[in-house]
Amino acid sequence: MTWRAIAVFDIDGVIRDVGGSYRRALADTVEQFTQGAYRPTPQDIDTLKAEGCWNNDWEGSQELIYRHFEAQGKVRGSGTGPLGPLQVLLDYDQVVDYFQRRYRGPVLEDPSQWTGYISQEPVLVDKGYFDDLSAAHIAWAFFSGATRGSARYVLERRIGLNAPPLVAMEDAPGKPDPIGLFQVVDQLDLPAPWPPVIYAGDTVADMQTLVKARHQRPETCWIGVGILPPHVNASDPAYIADYRQRLFQAGADIVLTSLQELTPDQILGLATS
Repeated sequence: MTWRAIAVFDIDGVIRDVGGSYRRALADTVEQFTQGAYRPTPQDIDTLKAEGCWNNDWEGSQELIYRHFEAQGKVRGSGTGPLGPLQVLLDYDQVVDYFQRRYRGPVLEDPSQWTGYISQEPVLVDKGYFDDLSAAHIAWAFFSGATRGSARYVLERRIGLNAPPLVAMEDAPGKPDPIGLFQVVDQLDLPAPWPPVIYAGDTVADMQTLVKARHQRPETCWIGVGILPPHVNASDPAYIADYRQRLFQAGADIVLTSLQELTPDQILGLATS
């Protein structure tokens, strides 16, 4: 078969709605470790992620906790201020453990027993979407900052895909490093040169990853598709416009309201334009 294009998808905010799961767990974690003094809003989380280097929500939780205490005049690690020691030193493993217990539930290896927020995530696309891509000779894969277990949970258990090509958190450096994007396209085992590669994501880091891919592999056509996540679509028009502009400024070639708008015809049109 001659593949006409490759579509690679981020998962969170694109394939599944994480507004009430990952983002809720992040807010819960920050609230817990600031002793209830600060619970970040969705806009606070978006602002952090717009910096392009907080794709990992465990690290993002820790960063917002530290920033809260810094705003109170304290410092990370050891330090002394005008009134004496002002040390704030977090145990990252404890931050991760609390986050995971909220998101995944009790620590169990069997995904069928997960009872946390993950079990309530709305899925934004069904298996038929990927069947249509294959029928149009569009290869597809997933590159996500989610853990492998979480990603496989939604792709295989919720959507019904059979061992889809996937690079997850454990497999590659975090975005915006494009190594994971290259790795997942390699998994497709397509002959060189690759057809145009579309990467669909909902964050600044996703689009920055695409831009870095262009610089490191200029022999391939890389196309960035920004997807507005559900919590943004539920916001006021001014915020939607602002978020859309962030994605364009980070390198998106086009920004769509949802993945459903990225049809096979749309992908092939982008690949041949």
